[in-house]
Amino acid sequence: MEISAAGRLVVRISAADVGKRVSVRSLDETAVTHEKFTDTVGVLTSWDAGVLMITRRDGERVRIPESALVAGKVVPAAPARRRGPAASYEELARITARGWRPVESERLGEWELRAASGFTRRANSVLPLGDPGLPLDEALAAVRRWYGERGLPAYVQTATGAAGTQEVLCAELEARGWTREVTAELWTGGLAPVADRSGDGVVLSREADAGWLARYQRKGVSEVALRVLGSGPSVWFATVPSETGGAPAAIGRCVVDGRWAGFAAVEVDPALRRRGLASTVMAALAQRALEEGASAAWLQVESDNAGARALYERMGFSAHHAYHHYREPDVSGAAR
Repeated sequence: MEISAAGRLVVRISAADVGKRVSVRSLDETAVTHEKFTDTVGVLTSWDAGVLMITRRDGERVRIPESALVAGKVVPAAPARRRGPAASYEELARITARGWRPVESERLGEWELRAASGFTRRANSVLPLGDPGLPLDEALAAVRRWYGERGLPAYVQTATGAAGTQEVLCAELEARGWTREVTAELWTGGLAPVADRSGDGVVLSREADAGWLARYQRKGVSEVALRVLGSGPSVWFATVPSETGGAPAAIGRCVVDGRWAGFAAVEVDPALRRRGLASTVMAALAQRALEEGASAAWLQVESDNAGARALYERMGFSAHHAYHHYREPDVSGAAR
């Protein structure tokens, strides 16, 4: 925290620092805590009418009255990473997008509009990397028209918590009534530690066969969904056959793209959980990815999935950034 030569706390931020990462201390005006002060670190997304809005790493927005400020300063754009492969947000956003392609896309400036008949938000949302080439309100109107023509709600995928992420865009969307429906995290780690585990008993295939789909959590998979599942530079599907027949004991998917291997759809028969099957599936996929020249890994995990987060931590993964899907306002059936 910023301290003057006289030993007093000092506020060294102003409205001119909107868009920068800051650390502030403020008086705690709630009755929930016994602490006198609250510390907040995040991106300063607005400073209007005597109120600061700061977006934390996980996308949570914190409202701080200017009158409650005790100290504040601009801090580096992102904390130093203690472990895991170095990567920028933009690199990971493009890698993950290539590993889960829509069936239709169109450019709006540097934004990509993606659609796949509603199969997953990732394949049916805007990836806003850069400038849309229009003022924001006009760009969002164009987005809503494009998705409306396809009978789909408009979503914008954003990210927070790393250098180059979109805290300011998140604030702009919320100010316009867009609703954040989903928040998850993208984690990264070294590939070799994953591959060092046993992958025995796993069958790898280039296609998601009927058995794999029987274990996949999204039932009634359409041809569009199969196209999305099979998209990516080098895609592998893993299956651990059931000892009793029927749906497999466990499945997983991996897409290899240069130095990166992305894991998804790692699912285990609920009756067989806590037996190491998820680790076995990921090990087999990681071993194949190493053979193709990959060295780093990524995966996406929801914030409330404690079991998966604990597993991935043990495998050497850590959070890189949070990502969110914002849905357009006023899209009820009656409105449409």
